[in-house]
Amino acid sequence: MTRVDRASRLVRRAPAAVFAAMVDPQALLRWLPPEGMSGRFEHADIRPGGSYRLVLTYADASGRGKASEDSDVADVRFVEIVPVERIVQTVDFPSEDAGYAGTMTMTWELRPAPDGTLVELRAEHVPPGISAADHAVGMASSLANLAGYVESRTGR
Repeated sequence: MTRVDRASRLVRRAPAAVFAAMVDPQALLRWLPPEGMSGRFEHADIRPGGSYRLVLTYADASGRGKASEDSDVADVRFVEIVPVERIVQTVDFPSEDAGYAGTMTMTWELRPAPDGTLVELRAEHVPPGISAADHAVGMASSLANLAGYVESRTGR
């Protein structure tokens, strides 16, 4: 059975402002890495059919990394980008550990809400090496970072 993980968050800004932060590489580096991690792009081509390689580094060298002791690597390809509505991407985690093999599909949906935008995240085909609890924490952290980033911007 394919595992599906979900998370959502209300962001108190209009969908256009949220979407802009989701397709701007500099903004992505500010909000996408979960708490306790920093990120850098090896390349970023954000458009339908484009891709990016994100290297996430743990603040503490804990030995938890998928790619090395202190880092994770995500190879992301954009399947669909519908401005101000949805981003669908596939994610691969280069690792020697077979538990991280396979391609995960992540769908980000933006829905107008009375107080801003409801951002819904769905991850399908989650590799078994990613625990459901850790994934829930990571997704919630990224969504909280997104909200903090977008809500702190001027031009509300």
